[in-house]
Amino acid sequence: SENSSSIISEDFKRILLPAVYTIVFLLGIPLNAAVILKIWRKRPNLSRNNIYMLNLAVADFLYVMSLPLLIYNYASHDYWPFGEFACKMVRFQFYSNLHGSILFLTCISVQRYLGICYPLSVWHKQGGRRMAWCICGGVWLVVSILCAPTFYFAATGQQRNRTVCYDLSTPTRSLDYYPYGMTLTCLGFLLPFIGVMVCYCRMAQILCRPVSYQGVSITPGEKRDRAVRMIIIVAAVFCISFLPFHLTKSMYLVVRTLPEAPCTMRNLFSVIYKSTRPFASMNSFLDPILFYFTQPRYRQSTRRFLVRVTTLRDRGTSV
Repeated sequence: SENSSSIISEDFKRILLPAVYTIVFLLGIPLNAAVILKIWRKRPNLSRNNIYMLNLAVADFLYVMSLPLLIYNYASHDYWPFGEFACKMVRFQFYSNLHGSILFLTCISVQRYLGICYPLSVWHKQGGRRMAWCICGGVWLVVSILCAPTFYFAATGQQRNRTVCYDLSTPTRSLDYYPYGMTLTCLGFLLPFIGVMVCYCRMAQILCRPVSYQGVSITPGEKRDRAVRMIIIVAAVFCISFLPFHLTKSMYLVVRTLPEAPCTMRNLFSVIYKSTRPFASMNSFLDPILFYFTQPRYRQSTRRFLVRVTTLRDRGTSV
């Protein structure tokens, strides 16, 4: 939401955002709850990968729980009746989930990179699980610190005689928000993205070699396939969910701080940025799909469950 004096129609938000957020809510709640329950049931013997997946699912679940307020907000022409604190909290949940997901996916990628490229390293011998929990605690702390300024910048305000909840900052704080917004993008997206891509390029080199290369046995069969699937899915999540959002957000931050930029240009970039926001929320149901495709036992148990349901249904129809 921007100054009421120079607004390009944002009616698309009234249809696009509630529709996408409703789909994300309806898919994200059961999918992330299923991942959390599935992993938690095996907590005495959790792998490092599953520890990161559990934290990722918790971050997604907390975010998805905040969506009903945003669905109401955008369906009501940006009207925000829930008060200042709820506005700040919802914006904090969005950005903490977004950057938490990015960092947990980075942890999963680095973990798989070490497993593929350095299978005999000390990391794989002792203390791995405890270290993974410490890293997850560190991620939550870093995300909380990175996103804490959201409580200062996000605020309610009056626009066209109704209360709105500003996403980044109020228009009067645009210049103040700019350095923080760009820092958040660099530390919370750009650096992890570069790290993930470097890991994947190196993993792709290893996985494309023959099963035995220069006398060294390379990861065979199912493990290799699982690693390839993870590379494809995580790269897809970054490219679909995170890259368009951060790219358009950075462009919008630059344009809205230019004093000579016409109002129409500012609002055009605002519309472009806001139209990528639904993509950023999609990771909340794409992440459980990552878990499904990289966990053979989970796929098998889900398959057995679906076969059982189909069999019971067929019996019911044949009676």
